[in-house]
This record gives sequence, C-alpha cells and structure tokens, in this order.
Amino acid sequence: MQRLSQHERGLTLGELARRNDCDLRGKPDIRVHRVAPLARADSRCVAFFLQRAYLDDLRATSAAAVILSERHAGECPVAALLTPDPYGAYARVADDLHALAPLNPGVHPHATVSPGAAVDASCEVSPGARVGAGAVLERGVFLGPNVTVGAGARIGEDSRLLANVAIGEEARIGRRCIVHPSAVLGSDGFGQAPSEDGSWRKIPQLGSVRVGDDVEIGAGAVIDRGALEDTVIGDGARLDNLIQVGHNVHIGEHTAIAAGCMIAGSARIGRRCRIAGGVGIAGHLQICDDVVLLARTVVTSSVKEPGTYAGSMTPMEEVASWRRNAARFRRLDELYRRVRRLERRK
Repeated sequence: MQRLSQHERGLTLGELARRNDCDLRGKPDIRVHRVAPLARADSRCVAFFLQRAYLDDLRATSAAAVILSERHAGECPVAALLTPDPYGAYARVADDLHALAPLNPGVHPHATVSPGAAVDASCEVSPGARVGAGAVLERGVFLGPNVTVGAGARIGEDSRLLANVAIGEEARIGRRCIVHPSAVLGSDGFGQAPSEDGSWRKIPQLGSVRVGDDVEIGAGAVIDRGALEDTVIGDGARLDNLIQVGHNVHIGEHTAIAAGCMIAGSARIGRRCRIAGGVGIAGHLQICDDVVLLARTVVTSSVKEPGTYAGSMTPMEEVASWRRNAARFRRLDELYRRVRRLERRK
C-alpha cells in the first residue's frame, strides 16, 4: 500500500505536537519530513524510543526529534515529543508524515464492471479488477489489480482492497477498511455432512460476511461466509496475515489477532481481545471481552473471565490418554503445593 512522505513541505514539530497531544521540548519551527529508526535518523526525521535495549541508539541519535515518555527525556540529546504513550503517538505521527497515496479516480480499461454495479466516480478500479452485478463501491474506494468484488457486495467509503483480494457475493465491507493482498472474504465455509457410505455431502453456505468500519485484514487471510447467518468482524478489529476464520464466527470490536491463527466455525470472540500468533480456537466456543491468549494456545473450552491465558499443544497421542493427561496437568500446581507442604513437615 503506497504511502508518500512529506518530502516537499514537511511538518513542524509544533504542528506534530498539537496534532498528537505531545509536550514539545525543543524549537517548534523545526521541520521534519519522515520517520526513521533512532540509529538511521537524520535532521529531517522523527524517531521514537520505547525499549531500554535501544538506549545507546537514543543517546547517539541524529534525529530532529524523538517521541518518548517523560521518564526517558533526560537521555534524549535532541528535541523531544513527550507523551505517556510513545508507540501510539509514533503511529499517529507516521500517519501524518507518510500519507496514503491519493487515488487516481476512474475505471481502468482492462477492468470489468458488470451492468447494474454502482461505482462512485471518486473510486479507482485497477487493471484486471472485476466488479459483479449489483455490487456497490462507495466514495473513495480503491480496488487494486485483479481484485474481485462479487455480485451484490458493498464496499464502504475510503476502503482499500489491494492486489488479488476476493470479496464474495453479498459481502459487506465497512468504511476505511484495508484488505491486504490475496485475502479472501466470503469463501464457502467448510460445511460437509457425512453420509452412511462414507462420502460427504456439501451443505450450502447461505450466509455472507459483514465487516465493520476501520478494520484491517492481512495478506492471505480467509474469512468464510456463514452457513445460514453471516460471519461478522466488528468495528476496529485487526487481523494479521494467514488467519482462517470459519463460518458464523463473530469477532468483537477492536480485537487484534496475530498471524497464523485458526478459528473454527461458530466461535464467538469478544471485544478488545488480543490473540497472539498460531492460536487455535475450537468451534462453538465463547471468549469474553478483554481476553489475552498467548502464542500457540489451543482453546478447547469457553473463556468466561477476562485475563491472560496460555496452553500449548502436547505431542500427539491417543485421545483417551491425552484427555486423562490433560486433566492431570491442570492439577499439577495443586499437587506441587501439597508436596511442598508435606516436605516442610519433615
């Protein structure tokens, strides 16, 4: 996704401080043009500092200014943009200095827009893109090369679908969403009914996908359409690369899910959850709001209380033995405490 740095005019430190609610220590008229790492920044750059591991880089930086907290201001040899949340302020400053490239409105001659589709004149439709019958592209939508928007789908204002994204029929994508290359939203869910002879009968997937506003979906992610009701992704959610979201899953507002997670059908994940890479969530489970799941956790029962949870997979074994050992493992801490009490009595 192309971004343009402010090479010409740039922004002053005073402007950045006002825009991002920072306390400026330094000259407000210093003009900067881009962000850069502490060790490579020059007098046209803003850097940021968060971790003590980079303290030597902070002390030696040639940046025009550094975004950091008051606690480390004394270590900063240049102008400082002080904030309690340096990482969040950095994200906003980077957005100010590296704006998204403006659209080039129009439908490319090598794109295909079906009769009956509605494409706002402000949209950019790139070569090879296809827009199905009855689909709607609202104001300021960008379709990258070879994007497919299925019949009856709707893409909200200022959303950007990058190269090779596929949007299924009747899907709804909200405003200001970003969908990265090769993501698929609205493929059929894995609905298969076993027959007595051992064969499978496909269950028609009659729902679709609804994505809220301000959602970002990573490259290669797959979100299945619902079997009867829709699969739902709430406002402000963040999904990383290569995530599988099964049919009828609900993901709450502002939940962030890292790469490689697998979420089985009909699971419901609450708001503001943080799910690390490689997590697996079994179907039909419920995870409440404000839950953190550490990397490679396997969730096999519902989570009803906010908190941080972990539990990696054990080596494969016969299922009855695995269940017995899993039950024993959950009692391991209790057993340890009992043994310690007995040892102290000796």
